[in-house]
Amino acid sequence: MALHIVLVEPEIPANTGNISRTCAATGTHLHLVRPLGFRTDDATLKRAGLDYWHAVHIEYHDSFAEVQEKYSDARFFYATTKAKNRYSDFEFQDGDFLVFGKETKGLPPELIAANPETCMKMPMTGDVRSLNLSNSAAIIVYEALRQLHFPGLD
Repeated sequence: MALHIVLVEPEIPANTGNISRTCAATGTHLHLVRPLGFRTDDATLKRAGLDYWHAVHIEYHDSFAEVQEKYSDARFFYATTKAKNRYSDFEFQDGDFLVFGKETKGLPPELIAANPETCMKMPMTGDVRSLNLSNSAAIIVYEALRQLHFPGLD
């Protein structure tokens, strides 16, 4: 098994490239939900992921509902500034899905409203609206891996 990062309609190729590199380094599976704000052959995307693309387990989906249907037995956690719980409040398990929204709007409000108990935020001062998507994904996936004692990683 592995952890999973889901990017719902990502817009900035460099962020997705950086996240793909984190996935390659950690054995985390990457799920990209269309529409994407870039082409997957975008040079910025490839440059950010460097030469690690071969090491990324990546799946493309036409909707988030498709991800939920395909992985109906999985647990999903939603990263949003609108959550009441911190990401560190959860006990992650192997196979969990960490879901992130698009850079300009985050996750759809209806998705957040339907899943308040599994929404998670990153603590920060009130002067900052949010962290960069790739930084947020890396912080949360490494917390989940820490809890799991970094399985398969040196």
